[in-house]
Amino acid sequence: MRADQVQVSWDADKSKWLVRIVSGEEVIRRYCKLPKDADEKSVGEAARKTVLEEGYEADPSLVSVRR
Repeated sequence: MRADQVQVSWDADKSKWLVRIVSGEEVIRRYCKLPKDADEKSVGEAARKTVLEEGYEADPSLVSVRR
């Protein structure tokens, strides 16, 4: 399956990065245990790994990181 959009943002309540995988109307939420000050490249790589673990494909240009 192909993800339409991948968003990564910091969840202050859980102190973890939240990866949202959007495919059509389906939204999957998973957390990454990277530090808050992790660089954008590391956060993007973790998001792409999470997408693959969930059985989706995603173009790296679809990953957006919000700080």
